[in-house]
Amino acid sequence: MNYKDLFFDLDHTIWDFELNSKETIQELYDTHNLAALGITDFDAYFTVYSGHNHRLWDRYTKGFIKQEELRWKRIYLSLLDFKVANEKLAKEMSVQYLDILPFKKNLFPYTIEILNYLKDKEYKMHLITNGFETVQLHKIKNSKIDHFFTEVITSEASNSLKPHAGIFEYALQTTKAVLENSIMIGDNEAADIQGGINFGMDTIFVNHLQVTPSVKATYTITHLKELEAIL
Repeated sequence: MNYKDLFFDLDHTIWDFELNSKETIQELYDTHNLAALGITDFDAYFTVYSGHNHRLWDRYTKGFIKQEELRWKRIYLSLLDFKVANEKLAKEMSVQYLDILPFKKNLFPYTIEILNYLKDKEYKMHLITNGFETVQLHKIKNSKIDHFFTEVITSEASNSLKPHAGIFEYALQTTKAVLENSIMIGDNEAADIQGGINFGMDTIFVNHLQVTPSVKATYTITHLKELEAIL
């Protein structure tokens, strides 16, 4: 296939969201001395937080909750699980979380190398992300990968979320890409892969966690270096 435009997802695909988030939550845990509130096991707390974050992101993606509710409730519910019912603290931590997170720079192994490889082959590269626009722009700037991407397509700008067709339509309009020469590269089977399939776009499932695929992507890889065999 003669691909020309590559549409990357950001979080969990090239920007290591889990590691960056864990570092951020660790800072907040220390700053607010959550151990003194009875949350003595950081790893247990982070596991609980990750579960709430994943569930609330799923609800946000499906349109059940608003952005603001997602931001503070993931922290409030995590505190609540440890018998800390403090909405004020949760809201304060939620603001600080989004102040700190975008300055984290951990990328998946071989990210810079593969982006340079694809740039040298003269592909046009873009991002399609459901993440908050300001936060995502800071992430790519601070991790020094912003210069690789021609367009950053966000859910806020497109007024749509992956897997819905609207964000893909907006992406093609903005980039002037042709569907047949475009491919979606992401880690989320529902948003990136099924969304791309439904829109008629070829897909690459970046299976970092090596789960058993539930959706049939055009290609599946477990390491970013494997893109060299496809593109």
